[in-house]
Amino acid sequence: MEQKQNLYEKVKFVIGDNFITIEETGHLTDRELCQLTDFLVIDKDIQQVDTITILVNSDRATEIEKHLKSCQFQFHDEKVFVRFDLSKMVDEEAAFTMKSLRDIPVEHFKDVWKRSMEGSLNASPYLSMDEQIGSVRKELGSSYIDTCNVAYENQEAIGVVMPHIEPGTENEGRMFYFGLVPEARGQGKGSVLYRQGLYMLKEEFGALYSIGATSVNNHPMLSVLQRNGCEVTETIKLFKRSNRGGFDDSSHHY
Repeated sequence: MEQKQNLYEKVKFVIGDNFITIEETGHLTDRELCQLTDFLVIDKDIQQVDTITILVNSDRATEIEKHLKSCQFQFHDEKVFVRFDLSKMVDEEAAFTMKSLRDIPVEHFKDVWKRSMEGSLNASPYLSMDEQIGSVRKELGSSYIDTCNVAYENQEAIGVVMPHIEPGTENEGRMFYFGLVPEARGQGKGSVLYRQGLYMLKEEFGALYSIGATSVNNHPMLSVLQRNGCEVTETIKLFKRSNRGGFDDSSHHY
């Protein structure tokens, strides 16, 4: 029991509605990571959620992946993580109008968010829209209403931007999700909108730096991150285990 608790304290648990994500496993040894996995699959509390996700550095030995698969974890996606120093942001006029849940109905936000995920090059989500909103609310608390933003151009919704301070930190900015609706893509708006999201993190949320991530297969989003000067920090593989016999349909963070 003490060994399990020690391992749990070395990593970060993100707990949402019906899912748990285990992050920051990079400083575990291969043996500790295997032991952690073994504890996760027999922990009765963790088995109550529908889906468990564990993030593992892509440089890990192949034996780790084999062990995860033996514990019914399936490879889901590989993501590039980036960092941006928000002190580099300069004042500029906002290109798009932002409206949060303080100004718009939640059903409208969910509709734009759903359209922003259509045709995404990130791995398919495993949560419904109601479950995703529930997860944002559970993770961020009442501040989720300021995080959920729709971007408008000439009064037309073009996408969503979801900036927030990572729970457990004071100044680490992240975007729960960022995306354009299909008809707004391919016009150079993504880089401009993402930069506006970074500015919101700095000015409205008080973040000092931003952590972002996207699938290695999402080349348009990788270009957006590169054009905004984000620095690649690591590449991470996501492994998921379903406790309900198969995946539905998101992705937590990004």
